[in-house]
Amino acid sequence: MSIKNLSQLKGRVYVYLSTEEIKEEFLRDAIAEGFTHGDGIPLTERPLSNIMAVNPNHTLNYVGSIGRMAFGSGAKTVNNQQLIRVEFH
Repeated sequence: MSIKNLSQLKGRVYVYLSTEEIKEEFLRDAIAEGFTHGDGIPLTERPLSNIMAVNPNHTLNYVGSIGRMAFGSGAKTVNNQQLIRVEFH
């Protein structure tokens, strides 16, 4: 599934990037698909975290402490949206 496809899912999409190699692959794919950071900064300007949020407007953002707790706890929602967990391979 492409990152653009993930951005169209109904809910809050958090993508887990388990290794540096997977982060690099995700970064390449996201750049090729036209994604930027939420503030418009190119993805190459900041390191990716091991959990990134994918947004419907083709941006990525870091997941804060509350989102990380929700991701790890098995919560079903975050900020009143369905939490969709994706492990990128």
